[in-house]
Amino acid sequence: MDTMIAEASAYTPLIINAAKAVVVLIVGWFLSSLLSSMVRKRVNASPKIDDTLGTFAASIIKWLILLVTIIAVLQLFGIQATSLVAVLGAATLAVGLALQGTLSDVAAGVMLIFFRPYKLGQYVDIGGTSGTVKDINLFITELATPDNVQIILPNGKAWGSIITNYSTHPTRRVDFTFGIDYSDDIDKAIGIITELANADDRVHKDPEPWVRVTNLGDSSVDLGVRLWCAAGDYWELKFAMTKKVKEAFDAKGISIPYPHSVEIQKKAD
Repeated sequence: MDTMIAEASAYTPLIINAAKAVVVLIVGWFLSSLLSSMVRKRVNASPKIDDTLGTFAASIIKWLILLVTIIAVLQLFGIQATSLVAVLGAATLAVGLALQGTLSDVAAGVMLIFFRPYKLGQYVDIGGTSGTVKDINLFITELATPDNVQIILPNGKAWGSIITNYSTHPTRRVDFTFGIDYSDDIDKAIGIITELANADDRVHKDPEPWVRVTNLGDSSVDLGVRLWCAAGDYWELKFAMTKKVKEAFDAKGISIPYPHSVEIQKKAD
């Protein structure tokens, strides 16, 4: 009986420490989520700081708190912080080689936040992958395609790729090419397009609408059109002008030709 009591007494500290460790983990996880959320809201509340920085700062806070939590749990089991640092120092090379991709993602994440080639809510193309930026944290950049498909890009890949940001500037130029028949009145067609452009409130007056003959094709005279608008009006203006020009050309006798093929048959002698 005394032996059983002694064995139970020997395991008691371990059970108590295990229970404490569970409590510390729960509290640490809760605090990391709570404080990271508070930091994100606090930073994003300032009109002088963009949302990207708030999201990144919240990510750093969360991981730092989790790291402190893990160290505290290890200390409950007798592993001192100084010993842990020594072990981590000895294993730095091995861990660095094993996690070099992850570490490069962290470094790239810092560079993305520092230089900010894109921000939350902007539409970008990163190395051929396009979408709206939904999240940027220590490790990954999250995009959403126009049809709402999630795309996860490691920060290292994002930083090492060509980045095209369609949302950086407040204005964009919409380009069109309209082909008319060689027998049509070029000046009349240019006048129709110019009138439609000036009548649309989305088209900026400065720079003014640009309409010129840009090419003499195999079956059409090509008219190039360049209109400036707010970045948010780009697609709606493009769709609307394409429809309006087609309807106006039909109504005023301007034809839009299409390639014709001619079949030549040779009769046998």
